[in-house]
Amino acid sequence: MPDKPPMPEKIFDSEFTETAPAVEAYADFVAIVRQLRRDCPWDREQTHESVKHLLIEEAYETLEAIDNEDWSELRKELGDLLLHVVFHSVMAEQDGRFTMKDVIDAETTKLVVRHPHVFGDTQVDGVGEVLTNWEQIKMKEKGRTSALDGVPGQLPALLRAHRIQEKAAGVGFDFPEAAGAWEKVTEEIGEFGELTDTGASNERLEDELGDVLFALVNYARFKGLNAENALRRTNDKFRSRFQHIEARLQERGRTPKDASLEEMDVFWDEAKAAEGAG
Repeated sequence: MPDKPPMPEKIFDSEFTETAPAVEAYADFVAIVRQLRRDCPWDREQTHESVKHLLIEEAYETLEAIDNEDWSELRKELGDLLLHVVFHSVMAEQDGRFTMKDVIDAETTKLVVRHPHVFGDTQVDGVGEVLTNWEQIKMKEKGRTSALDGVPGQLPALLRAHRIQEKAAGVGFDFPEAAGAWEKVTEEIGEFGELTDTGASNERLEDELGDVLFALVNYARFKGLNAENALRRTNDKFRSRFQHIEARLQERGRTPKDASLEEMDVFWDEAKAAEGAG
């Protein structure tokens, strides 16, 4: 038998090579999805369109597991996300569009090209230069004329604001320091407050309120915070405390409609104290 051609040299360090059992587990997983598409009536009739909302749902469930630091649940949710990646890839393969290997190859190339400081000779001085290089390479790859073209319009508003600001900052459009971003917050709050006393239309007020929120998101970004995560956490906190109020009132055969604000405040503080003790 002729000798096999030599394997191409890997660009990554050999210590990071995946184990054979892990590679086999991945191959088995893809094979199972392919068989489901053939043999399961439900799986067989699905399309990219019919399951796209489930992909979003699984992504948010993954975020919830991270927020809760529930690592067992995170393992499960990452599996569900992987299922959707493979499922969409198998559907595309069956339609002759692309394969799972095409997906992996494209992403591998992207990672290598966008990290010339790891897989090439580029020298960087800190995270800032890494992000700047990433955005410049990405714009060139995609032939974009604006640094903001890649921010999806479907993102939640606070997260979209954060990403827009990151993209703009990546090409140099940013406050020199956090103090400037905070001054913008106070300026926008002042303008919004003044406008509320003028009888302005709701459309005009919403416009100014948007400026306040955008400025707050920007200042949070300077401080290494993500406003979307912060508000989700506060939403969850409010929900938990309010449900405590409802439960305490229910013990007395009452509802929030029957209680005074002062009484509900007592239970609110009770829930807050319990959080602190926890």
